[in-house]
Amino acid sequence: IGAYMALLGEVDGLVFTGGIGENSAVVRCKAVENLRKLGLRLDAPANEAVAQGQAKEISAADSEVKILVIPTNEELLIARQTLALAGS
Repeated sequence: IGAYMALLGEVDGLVFTGGIGENSAVVRCKAVENLRKLGLRLDAPANEAVAQGQAKEISAADSEVKILVIPTNEELLIARQTLALAGS
């Protein structure tokens, strides 16, 4: 994450998604814990309180970068793309 942040120069947000990103507070905490010098600060209670299927901001008030958990629905995306291809 830090390498990509350095490459991009400016980052508006960090999004956790997919099975592990959505469902593991431990993984999210470990991913962010060494990025404080880059301005990322996690709100530990918010991180722990993410419910399954819930979109939630988990960055601390003093975080320079928004940290979000966004649920995915890969099956719906696959179905839409299949319908678009089959319909053409």
